[in-house]
Amino acid sequence: MHKWTYQIIVQNLKSTISIREYLSQYLLIPKHLIFSLRKDKRVTVNKKYLPMNFTIKNDDHIKITFIDNDFNLPTQNLLPDNSQSIKILFENNDLLVVNKKRGIKTHPNKPKEIGTLLNFCEGYLNKSNQNAYMIHRLDQETSGAIIVGKNPAVVPILVRLIKEKTIHRTYLAWVNGIFHKKTGKINLPIGYDQTDKRKRAVNGPNSKKALTEYQVIKEYKNESLVKINIQTGRTHQIRVHMQAIGHPIIGDPLYNEKSNVDKMLLHSWKLKLITPYYMQTKIISSPIPEEFKII
Repeated sequence: MHKWTYQIIVQNLKSTISIREYLSQYLLIPKHLIFSLRKDKRVTVNKKYLPMNFTIKNDDHIKITFIDNDFNLPTQNLLPDNSQSIKILFENNDLLVVNKKRGIKTHPNKPKEIGTLLNFCEGYLNKSNQNAYMIHRLDQETSGAIIVGKNPAVVPILVRLIKEKTIHRTYLAWVNGIFHKKTGKINLPIGYDQTDKRKRAVNGPNSKKALTEYQVIKEYKNESLVKINIQTGRTHQIRVHMQAIGHPIIGDPLYNEKSNVDKMLLHSWKLKLITPYYMQTKIISSPIPEEFKII
């Protein structure tokens, strides 16, 4: 049986709170996991078990132990693939931040598929008896920084931090055209494309709110390099929004039919990472690809 243990010194409390509130509000542990921890008495305070409604204060020592049975994550069924090495930008006991190459899928879509980033991570992690867990994804033609979990205890917390944009990602893209406004926000809902199931469309069926911020940082001939932050996480959000305002991404095979470049110039550049349980902030950068520099 696997165990994952975290020893945390309580900090930054403005007043005493219950153990349950600390686990839920500060550590972002889901309710069903708190229930399992309480049932088996796997949370201790200063080396003693206390009921969940007891209060804690700054400088208390919390020990949390998770076990396999806490998690109902589907079996990963990832085949390890050692045919390519991964470029690691950051690693700790819980996660990797990997520099994804353009043209590689994030994860398999069918059984026994290999050749994806997660397969390469599985091969790397299997050497230390660990597994790769998907946290978020990048489109196949997008390069750059991506987070991969190393155990199931961090998955729900990382997913929540990304969903709430506490983990913040900044992208770079070369797009067609020169902007009249050098900074701006694109607030256009995104749904399905009725003519192509691979694509998404502004105001398509089942549209959901989508907000993208951009800043032009360089111009060359009739093309612009933009820094992009997304406040929502819709499929193809940056690609759809850039096309919608008349500045499709250069090399985009789905949303830029006129591009004569065969590489999509969209890169996950910077990542403001919050590490689960210890809640430390790390700023991680992915090297800018060569094709971004020579345009």
